[in-house]
Amino acid sequence: MVKKIVGWLVLVPLCVVLVAFALANRQLVPVYFNPFATPLPLEAGSSAGIPLFVILYVVLLIGVLLGGVATWFAQGPHRKRERHWRREAQHLGQELDAQRRRQGQAGTPSGADSDDLLELR
Repeated sequence: MVKKIVGWLVLVPLCVVLVAFALANRQLVPVYFNPFATPLPLEAGSSAGIPLFVILYVVLLIGVLLGGVATWFAQGPHRKRERHWRREAQHLGQELDAQRRRQGQAGTPSGADSDDLLELR
């Protein structure tokens, strides 16, 4: 519940700031991808250009996506280790169940103390 409240306290003002920024930066700006070409001035009557806030939002979105992809790749080894240990725990749990069935203790709670120690969840 606290996470939701803190999330709202952060996200709502951030959204208000982004909307205000978009409303304040509606002027058209030319976008060039060739750094060696001489830029042509944007004429007052032409509609060639993109609103400044759109450019900044797209750059922000690309940065967030690239950051997410970089984090995903950086956490790859941790996820691989987690999968390994989950399989190991599952394998050991199955082995423990098989051992209990062989000893005939599958339904008796006599091993409850050791179960508490072996609990993996």
